[in-house]
Amino acid sequence: MGAAFRRFCASFCCCCCCEEEEPEEKAPLLNETLLYFDREAKKRRDQETNLWSEPGDPSHSERDDDRELYNLLQKRAKTRRGSQGYRRLSVDINAVREVRHGVKEKWKMILENLGFMEEAESLLTVSSTDSYDRMRNAPAARSLLQTLYSETSIFRSKEPPPERYMFILDRLIYLDAADDFVAKARRFYPKGEEDDDDDEPAPNLPLLVTRAGLNTAGDEDGLDEEEASGADAEDDIFDGKSLD
Repeated sequence: MGAAFRRFCASFCCCCCCEEEEPEEKAPLLNETLLYFDREAKKRRDQETNLWSEPGDPSHSERDDDRELYNLLQKRAKTRRGSQGYRRLSVDINAVREVRHGVKEKWKMILENLGFMEEAESLLTVSSTDSYDRMRNAPAARSLLQTLYSETSIFRSKEPPPERYMFILDRLIYLDAADDFVAKARRFYPKGEEDDDDDEPAPNLPLLVTRAGLNTAGDEDGLDEEEASGADAEDDIFDGKSLD
């Protein structure tokens, strides 16, 4: 009956009411799809900015360092923007972020030195959708992570190494590059040497020297400006928004 009525409308009506219903039905679906992708994009920016140590923990409460950062972000979201307290919290938040990004940069430099020039960033990308169940070599990855923590200075924290790097090591095992990565890490960041961000790496590593020089120059040019602004450059992404 419905199909016959629509054929009647198409034949004898200049404007079929039945055909007008379709866009109205699609509109809510389109809006929901756009909202979904918007939320996912914000979540990815959040993950990339904060580099959660344990990305599979949506509450960010299982590890002390994740809980510290999460609490700082939540406290700043409730503080008046531009106030002295807001700026102090921003400085503390940026300090935690800088430590995490410093570790990531060490991993990136080693990966690039291994030849993963184009793939380094994607290899280092870990999101909350990554599951431990999907890891191919979880026990071996965990063992290598502990080796890096105990035998190198690639991690500067005294806390257990971030779980996120298990996923990266699992990928390197699959690529048959994990042992080479650990060997390079021992060489570039030997245990007992606490490398600051402006320390120069070994002179026989031209790739690392180039990257370190660029990073150091950028830090010197932007230091005063960052301190004066209270490190507010990335605040808009997180203010007043829940963190996943």
